[in-house]
Amino acid sequence: MDALYTHFSVSGVDTWIFAPPLVALAVSALTSMGGISGAFLLLPFQVSILGFASPAVSATNFVYNIVAIPSGVYRYLKEGRMAWPLTWIVIVGTLPGVLIGYYLRVLYLPNPKAFKFFVGCVLLYIGARLLYELSARSQKGKQEMKALEAKFNDHVKKMNIDRNTRVSAGLPAEAVVRTISFTLSRVEYEFWGQRFSYNTLGMFALAFVVGIIGGTYGIGGGAIIAPFCVAVFGLPVYTVAGAAL
Repeated sequence: MDALYTHFSVSGVDTWIFAPPLVALAVSALTSMGGISGAFLLLPFQVSILGFASPAVSATNFVYNIVAIPSGVYRYLKEGRMAWPLTWIVIVGTLPGVLIGYYLRVLYLPNPKAFKFFVGCVLLYIGARLLYELSARSQKGKQEMKALEAKFNDHVKKMNIDRNTRVSAGLPAEAVVRTISFTLSRVEYEFWGQRFSYNTLGMFALAFVVGIIGGTYGIGGGAIIAPFCVAVFGLPVYTVAGAAL
């Protein structure tokens, strides 16, 4: 068994060689359903459990994103749930933010204690945001979302579980994203009979800020931008998940 316990010279980590892959597998399997790779959970594992807290941990997390994301993206493409205007806005806004975040991490947060505090703040925000979404106050004025949720629940009750059909996500074949309009001021699309829209510049600004945070943390930012898209812009998670990945 000693042969399975190894030392990673770059990170200085000593651990069982199968531990990181197993944790990564469990995290990505759970979080990909919500449109995030799970890197925001994997980083605390590396920092607090493995003791890998140098700036290289952020870069390592980005590599994990590159490996973990494609299969999830393929799934959403196959199901027709990729909202392309949203995807491109997120990409264009996030990229410059990630570069800025990288320099912030290297220049201002090289100290493990300061970086752990930053990570804690990000996780605290994500947790608080998700808890708020469960409150009655956050549900007010979301008629489209409620109608879509009711339609989804009705469909789940009626459908027969068939492994050979495209309903592994609980959605019928007609539940695909159709772009209605895409301008510099506003984007509108249709999903399963309901129309949703959002401000283009507002989404770009959100993606830019999330890119800075994600570049500093070492994540793509899906864990931050997905709840924002749902809570602030009122978009259904069924259509946000693919773009957030």
